[in-house]
Amino acid sequence: MRPRVRFLLIVPVLVFLGVFYFYPLASIFGLSFWGEEGGGAGNLIKLVQTGYYARVLWFTFWQALLSTLLTLLLALPGAYVFANFNFRGKALIQSLTAIPFVLPTMVTAAAFQALLGRGGLLNGLLMGLFGLQSPPIQMEQTVWFFLLAHVFYNYTVALRIVGGFWANLPRDLTSAARLLGASPLGAFGRVTLPLLAPPILAASLLVFVFCFTSFGVILILGGPTLATVEVEIYRQAVQLFDLPLAAALSLVQILFTFGLMALYTRYEGKTAVSLMPEVLGDIRRKAKAGLEKTLIWSNFILMALLLGAPLGALVLGSFLTEEGLSLAYYQGLAQNRAQSILYVAPLKALFNSLAIASIATLIALVLGFLAAAFLAGPRGRGAGLLDPLFMLPLSTSAVTLGFGFIIALDRPPLNLRSAWILPALAHALVAFPFVIRSLLPAWRSIPASLREAAACLGASRFLIWRTVDWPILSRALAVGAVFSFVISLGEFGATVFVARPQSPTLPLAIYRFLTRPGAMNYGQALAMSCLLMAVTALGFLVLDRMGRVREGS
Repeated sequence: MRPRVRFLLIVPVLVFLGVFYFYPLASIFGLSFWGEEGGGAGNLIKLVQTGYYARVLWFTFWQALLSTLLTLLLALPGAYVFANFNFRGKALIQSLTAIPFVLPTMVTAAAFQALLGRGGLLNGLLMGLFGLQSPPIQMEQTVWFFLLAHVFYNYTVALRIVGGFWANLPRDLTSAARLLGASPLGAFGRVTLPLLAPPILAASLLVFVFCFTSFGVILILGGPTLATVEVEIYRQAVQLFDLPLAAALSLVQILFTFGLMALYTRYEGKTAVSLMPEVLGDIRRKAKAGLEKTLIWSNFILMALLLGAPLGALVLGSFLTEEGLSLAYYQGLAQNRAQSILYVAPLKALFNSLAIASIATLIALVLGFLAAAFLAGPRGRGAGLLDPLFMLPLSTSAVTLGFGFIIALDRPPLNLRSAWILPALAHALVAFPFVIRSLLPAWRSIPASLREAAACLGASRFLIWRTVDWPILSRALAVGAVFSFVISLGEFGATVFVARPQSPTLPLAIYRFLTRPGAMNYGQALAMSCLLMAVTALGFLVLDRMGRVREGS
């Protein structure tokens, strides 16, 4: 590809990032240092001098650390099972374990409320069995409530990163250690564990970032007394209108997460394992009777309780009314019982989500395709610099991106604050790196000999592209499209800032219903969560199937 053509391909991507990523971040930097009326770094100093904000920063750190440790503790045995054994239904079970990761945070919060909340399924069951007058499980607005939700959400991250690397370790190293007299535990400690250190650290850093920037789950399950940096940014910007202080908090978070993501990319490069759907090789052995089968079944039970029980409670709760099993909550989705002039039907919110996701996916596909075309060319200094640059939106929290949009894009010449397309632009910014990561490996895998053979047979450049490149790239592009669509459907952190009040998405509608009193509002929130869960799960299963076909399995 000619240098001039490559340059023209990358210009639209750089312009998009400049306008909708770097400009909002620069606005946050400026507002945090100078405020709306000038000044110095007073807001940053206030974060350190004021005990409340120091406690928020500390709480954000230690809850993310504890969530990461719990996730690793529960996921590493599963990674061992998937890496070392073959069993019936292995591929299907692995796919199902990944569904919680792609679920919207509002669905996750609703699922845990349906299972462990004061009026949840488990409390109702215990009160009925033992004749109790009050719920025995009091987890609402406690740290343990959203710690469990974080483990639920991030379990598959550790499972796939560590398990995928573990499955590809050469078995002869462990066998050699055993022949030299090492015990099974000694061979694991001296051979396997040091080799697993990079993927374990990479998974830990990624899970920590996800928990550090968690928003929707903590906003719903944590309550007002358990604010993290993300929740405090939202509170300062939306509820208290203190934009300079919110900007200062955003700046601290940006610097912290950028540092963590820099460490992650360093160790992720050593693991060569992707979060995109893939199947672990089927060369593992079958489990022997006794301890090994006990270990496998124990992990199945753990995954069923940790991952399946909240989703099962969500579905059951959407049908279970005071009169018994009923479709009343689903039927009520089209009714404005309060006769509010601000009411937006949940089905209309679903339509908004589908429309925004479609536009965001189209934008992400175009930008991702152009960026991948540039990066797939000769690997010069430009490609080496731009590849990590395109991944930067993944290391920035959605709340920070949404906040940057409202302070940067509310004045000429970019007065887009009330534009209907603004949510789609925010979602595309988050989604297009996934399109790049889907396309780039496929593009680089095309042998140059195929193009040369087609050219020798007299094919034009367009015909070579249509018959050689496109059949390979089209499947990867479809994977990126489904991934972008699923991400956009469930996005909440940025949407809560940029969506117009009269045009909420389904996650915003779920949040509104969850925060209103009354059994009908709660039931409708569960019903909407089930609808959103069904759409995202179906999208992921399609994505997973595409990944399997691409891998030839």
